[in-house]
Amino acid sequence: MKPLILAVDDSKAMRYLLQTVLGKRYQVVTAPDASSAMYWLSQKNFPDVILANAQLRDTADWEFVEYLKSSFLYKDIPAVILSSLEKDEVEQKCMQYKVDQFFLKPFNPVSLLETVDKLVRPNVKDLES
Repeated sequence: MKPLILAVDDSKAMRYLLQTVLGKRYQVVTAPDASSAMYWLSQKNFPDVILANAQLRDTADWEFVEYLKSSFLYKDIPAVILSSLEKDEVEQKCMQYKVDQFFLKPFNPVSLLETVDKLVRPNVKDLES
């Protein structure tokens, strides 16, 4: 079974890109907003990696990321932020919330795939042992 990725972005084009780039190696579930993502997570779904935009239309900037990284259930799931905000703000917030990695839009999809591979691989090895 393929590792599971949750991709949360309000842009339909971005969700399609993530599905296309990651879909060959991973099972990708996409959500258009924080509410949909939280509902999916509440159904006892635990992805191997969460990709999320820091700015979602149904929450304040960084609110979804803050929730994930402060939640007992989800804080240990690797997170990758995809953002169009200023680099300094993104770096500061990612350090504050202990986010694993971030990409500024527009980004190189191949680099994103390589990053996801690195974040998933340790989890897959743990399951195989």
